[in-house]
Amino acid sequence: MTQIVFGKNVVRQLLNDNKNIHNLWILEGFKDKEILSLIYNRKISFKNCGRKKLDELANGGNHQGIVAEIDAYKYADIHQLVDSIDKEYPLLVLLDGLEDPHNLGAILRTCDAVGADGVIIGKHRSVSLNPTVAKVSTGAIDYVPVCQVTNLANTLRDLKKKGYWVIGSDMYQAQDYSTPDYKMPIVLVIGSEGYGMSDVVKKQCDMFVSLPMVGHVTSLNASVACAVLLYGIYTNRNK
Repeated sequence: MTQIVFGKNVVRQLLNDNKNIHNLWILEGFKDKEILSLIYNRKISFKNCGRKKLDELANGGNHQGIVAEIDAYKYADIHQLVDSIDKEYPLLVLLDGLEDPHNLGAILRTCDAVGADGVIIGKHRSVSLNPTVAKVSTGAIDYVPVCQVTNLANTLRDLKKKGYWVIGSDMYQAQDYSTPDYKMPIVLVIGSEGYGMSDVVKKQCDMFVSLPMVGHVTSLNASVACAVLLYGIYTNRNK
């Protein structure tokens, strides 16, 4: 199976990583010299076309004048991923009901930045890997394993048996995120944009952490909250 992706950063990363590109469409008059040089150096054929054609290929997405057809993104197997992690303190992120592809893309980007070992999403009522996720992740989608599981609560139970601590992000009955010692295997749980964590997932959490909110709004965007928490964990572990 193949998949359409678009955007300069995504295609640039594909070219730099020597990924297989089945088809490539470029806007007439495209002027990004770095990308054009990579295309010519790899001797990849491409089709010059108008904006209407690119808009159709990208399904209305912001393609920035370049669209590629590549092998479909593959999900990692959760058991193989966990068994392959060779760290004293693994770090996984579980997304409970996240639906916005922009949030998933941004979270993958942060996970790559802090060295998180993978992201877990559900098969149902959840965003999946798609061109928007790839574009927003600016290439991180190729480096951060994403596991898609049928039952998030059961997955957390299995991970707890393997020694992971499950930490949920929650506004209520939670300690300040700067308080815990994060030097342990962790699954950080981020809830959905509108409803937070589901009850079945919340029951699997060993502790809850929250971010201080001193302004007029009561919550942060899911990807922003995740980024702050991940850097809190990173900072604590690298003192």
